[in-house]
Amino acid sequence: MKKLLTAEQMREADRLAIESGIPGLILMESAASRVVDFLVERFSPLPKQRITVVCGKGNNGGDGFAIARQLLTRFAPEKLSVHLALGKPVGGDALVNYEMYLASGGTFATEIDAASTLVIDALLGTGFAGELRGDAKTWVDTINTAYPKATVVAVDVPSGLAVKAHHTVTFAAPKIETVLHDVGELIVANIGIPDRFLQADVFLSELQDFAGLLAPRAVDSHKGSYGHVLVVGGAPGKTGAATMSGLSALRAGAGWVTVASSHPVNIEHPELMAAELGPALPPLDRITVIAVGPGIGNDPQMVRLVRETVFASKLPIIIDADGLNAIAGMEQPFEVGCGPRILTPHPGEMSRLMQVTGDRLADAKNLASRWNCCVVLKGHRTVIAHGDEVWVNPTGTPALAKAGSGDILTGVIGGLVAQFPSQWQLAVRCGVYLHGRAGQLAAKDHGEKGVIATDLLRYLYADL
Repeated sequence: MKKLLTAEQMREADRLAIESGIPGLILMESAASRVVDFLVERFSPLPKQRITVVCGKGNNGGDGFAIARQLLTRFAPEKLSVHLALGKPVGGDALVNYEMYLASGGTFATEIDAASTLVIDALLGTGFAGELRGDAKTWVDTINTAYPKATVVAVDVPSGLAVKAHHTVTFAAPKIETVLHDVGELIVANIGIPDRFLQADVFLSELQDFAGLLAPRAVDSHKGSYGHVLVVGGAPGKTGAATMSGLSALRAGAGWVTVASSHPVNIEHPELMAAELGPALPPLDRITVIAVGPGIGNDPQMVRLVRETVFASKLPIIIDADGLNAIAGMEQPFEVGCGPRILTPHPGEMSRLMQVTGDRLADAKNLASRWNCCVVLKGHRTVIAHGDEVWVNPTGTPALAKAGSGDILTGVIGGLVAQFPSQWQLAVRCGVYLHGRAGQLAAKDHGEKGVIATDLLRYLYADL
């Protein structure tokens, strides 16, 4: 796992590092060196490049001055255009690096070099917040439009999150903004800040987190070792949703799966069992996990069934789609001691569950806390919140923007929770990760537009 830092947390880490005896000027020089190292690795020979460096007047600009000085003194590029975009720094390490750049023979450009092959965005860093205005907006627009031949490399974070960077070199740890927004390829560079100073309450999932869940099975295991998932859903015209969830639970590794529907389900896969859904659930004596909602519809009897089930059952329950709509507006939390409750809303469903603020991390954490549940808020960079922990999932693709993708995710999570009930939080994160990764792999073979939901099942464990 990786820590994801806010701007405030990064400033605190800088402060603690400096107070511990690491000069801020050394940290800035190290940051500049890591950016130059990246440029050498990807764009050599640098002397053949035409490079533009756009510098603000804060610490991000200070990094830019140091980068420009190193490029000038070490590589002497074919052309180096350094722009003092927001005026001279007023003090601190940024001013020192400004003066060092001048002392090294550096000059500042007054005209745009439209033939630049590399543009370094050191205009605004993580300290900037608010709306772009004035010179800052003009320079962001210039970076985005005035260099048609250039690759854009952002320093720490694309300025205002509006620069269209091809690569972003960030320092010490990923910033939350660099994960939630499109920043091109993200490179995390170690600049010498000790890990103990990097305090975070949001984390980024990594494949290695799930090594234990992805390990080979015991040779003497049997289907009873891996749980029994009950999928509850499938109203008339929507039976495919429940079937897809059931099949994905099997593909994820559940020992067996039953699909319960109020409407006859034409199950094309004989591995799935079927049950008739009436006013109550079928017998649960051998069920270990329930997934409720895929295609269940909004019939009053089904709404009542969902509500009774999610508040009374002691089993782990994944609640999706119409299951979420059935509990929307209910303020009572799930009782402490009941089985895990895992809600998987997309943004529209989330807005029916609570008044959203637009801050996906805060909204997911708020709902998880208020309802005593785990929230999987789907979308670009799905957010998982439970208790005091918030996780961001790095996998995914626009190829998942197809009907049925959410039903597949519900089943995958159900299948993993069935196998690892004592590690259900980790199983939820693993399910989200594998689902997004499967979409990425499927898109490589079928194209983003060509992927359909059931394609994902062939890629869940591919190349692991």
